[in-house]
Amino acid sequence: MSRDPKRRIFLIATEESGDRLGSALMKVLRQRLGDGVQFVGVGGRTMAREGLQSLFPIEELSIVGFAAVVQQLPKILRLIRETADAVTAAAPDVLVIIDSPDFTHRVARRVRSRSPAIPIVDYVSPQLWAWRPGRARTMLGYVDHVLGLLPFEPEEYRKLGGPTCSYVGHPLIEQLSSLRPSAEEQKRRDGKPPVLLVLPGSRRSEVRHHLDVFGATLGRLRGEGCAFELMLPTMPHLEATIREGVANWPVKPQIVIGENERRAAFRIAHAALAKSGTVTLELALSGIPMVTAYRVGAIEAFILRRAIRVSSVILANLVIGKDVIPEYLQEACTPEQLAPALAALLTDSPLRRVQVEAFAKLDQIMSTGNTSPSVLAADIVLATMRQGRRTS
Repeated sequence: MSRDPKRRIFLIATEESGDRLGSALMKVLRQRLGDGVQFVGVGGRTMAREGLQSLFPIEELSIVGFAAVVQQLPKILRLIRETADAVTAAAPDVLVIIDSPDFTHRVARRVRSRSPAIPIVDYVSPQLWAWRPGRARTMLGYVDHVLGLLPFEPEEYRKLGGPTCSYVGHPLIEQLSSLRPSAEEQKRRDGKPPVLLVLPGSRRSEVRHHLDVFGATLGRLRGEGCAFELMLPTMPHLEATIREGVANWPVKPQIVIGENERRAAFRIAHAALAKSGTVTLELALSGIPMVTAYRVGAIEAFILRRAIRVSSVILANLVIGKDVIPEYLQEACTPEQLAPALAALLTDSPLRRVQVEAFAKLDQIMSTGNTSPSVLAADIVLATMRQGRRTS
């Protein structure tokens, strides 16, 4: 089988989740192209293991919250400029931007204006189906193909007049074996007392917004006579923040550290109290009924209230197409509202049964057949690269 001549692929991923996607993509691209590919760009540790030397450490962009972004704006703008300069200097056969649209799309726009012949693939759609739908038409000017992780996204792009979007599948569907219980673990999931997961967020600012109200909710639940075994999975970089934050909780959780331990906790969990986000889809695919909550700062809340255009901010609800998971946002995120909803999930209640039945449909809804998401993504990147881009 003949190989393509040496191809240069520029990838940009500035968060850990994007770094994992980029690494899986690089692995398949190297299988397809062998020694005929060179990777350049921005990425983290897992992309580095696949041969990428990052322009800068992605930790420099670990910025959350409006105030923090304002303070760091000069550095962010400098990194956007330097990354765009590096892309145009490298003159790659294709540019793949991965998630982090506030950064990657600004780079892509600069690249398109300077080097319009470079095809651009966007891996992970921004949430334009939730807010700022006008971005779809804007993206048409600097993105050639969008790789969607959610099955409803291609139709959203079609309706909104954006670039071509293909559903390639969510990386979680490749990880189902690590999320779902063995026969022995299922016995513990169904056993007494039920294991209750509490998931306050994956960033320090999120954790600080949620820990107090989550702790008060669990105290209220225990005070009302509910028995449960409490587990709080987190990652090493958040351990100190978590331990400090739960020190005064009326119910002490078992804190489990690291991804393997986290997945093990998922496999025995009976229910969860979770911060809204990707974790809701992870819980749903694991078959764990949940109550979700979300609190942000006053400025962010003001902006989001005026921007959100969907009935639910819960990813699992959006994929299922029905609001089966209750969500308690901002002022509604109180122990008085969270505790009764959570208590219902610890029994064989209608709320629990509705969620379990809906989650059972997710495999079919999110199926990509027998082809993995990273393979589908790589095939589209290669097709876009080979087709090139007409600039006339």
